[in-house]
Amino acid sequence: MTVKLLDHLAEGPASAPPLLLGPSLGTSYALWDAVAPELSAGHRVVRWNLPGHGGSAPDLIGPGATVGDLAALVLALADGLGIDRFGYAGVSLSGAVGLHLAVHHPDRLTSLAVMCSAARFGGEAPWRERAERVRHEGVEWLAASADARWFTPGFTVPGLVRDHREADPRAYAACCDALAAFDLRDRLGDIAVPTLLVAGKEDPSTPPARLREIADAVPRATLVELPGCSHLAPAQCPRAVLTALRAQLDGPPASGTAVRREVLGDAHVDRAQARQTPFTARFQDFISRYAWGEIWTDPTLSRRERSMITLTALVAHGHTDELAMHVRAALRNGLTPPEIAAVLLQTAVYCGVPAANSAFATAQRVLDELAENAENDEGAGEGDGEGDGACRGRG
Repeated sequence: MTVKLLDHLAEGPASAPPLLLGPSLGTSYALWDAVAPELSAGHRVVRWNLPGHGGSAPDLIGPGATVGDLAALVLALADGLGIDRFGYAGVSLSGAVGLHLAVHHPDRLTSLAVMCSAARFGGEAPWRERAERVRHEGVEWLAASADARWFTPGFTVPGLVRDHREADPRAYAACCDALAAFDLRDRLGDIAVPTLLVAGKEDPSTPPARLREIADAVPRATLVELPGCSHLAPAQCPRAVLTALRAQLDGPPASGTAVRREVLGDAHVDRAQARQTPFTARFQDFISRYAWGEIWTDPTLSRRERSMITLTALVAHGHTDELAMHVRAALRNGLTPPEIAAVLLQTAVYCGVPAANSAFATAQRVLDELAENAENDEGAGEGDGEGDGACRGRG
């Protein structure tokens, strides 16, 4: 029998650590548009839609639904995709789903991020009343006030408001039933998975006090409050959300040497260190501490973004040996060959056609070498650049 799954969008390498992202009631997985692509550089990101939202079937839940019912749909989605354990981040209602999973299915989670949510969403009566009105009148009256409930004055995301208008009233009402019945306050102390809580300081729906209540009860939870942010944090403050999630998912910043190895490869760094001399030792230390320990570990930019900037700078200055090394690094950092080609094409406009011509030749050589090595089952070799010249450590 075919199991009907939640509508979803998968991004990132299939072999990367899985990360499931859930939306707020009335929105779709487009809520994560400004965050998910960056996270997918190092994770298998799966965004999902609530029943009756986006492409998810309305009949996946019915009247009297619970947050546990929604959590079961998320687990069915993970099972259908062959995902056993996964990181999870959810906003508002899907944040409640994450709390339920952490309490009742802790073996499935590797980490939990709960954003603009609560362990109990106010009293039961208002949600029951909203459910009944939506069943009789639809959702247009709610969509008309979405901006005031979701964002600070003057800010909006029209696509998300459109999602609200297009939500199926029956499924939306069933989600309201789930919020009405949800109360996990007495179980928060049972949560053992690493937990991140994100609150918008201007959020009228789930103010920071709701997240502080969870933070106070969940052992070793981390709370981040975002100034100037309302209810849909991933849409209004994507950079701050991305920084918080990276800190949780990736842990403390790695040492310069560790990052250098992750980006350039062990073989390359081993060779550079083996060729180190008393004359070049201080320069090697400088590169590891400054370039890799301070710049490449800064979470403001992703490694994909840093690779694109680095490729451009190397083309501009004609450092083709270093370029070959950083084409390999860019592939490790999640860039695809077409994306690398797009970066080099951009350099043709701003760095000159001759420079871009040489860069394309260098990159093609690297890609051909990697393809040949893969065919020979020998893996990608390390080549020119850092550690091979007199300085034994450029780049």
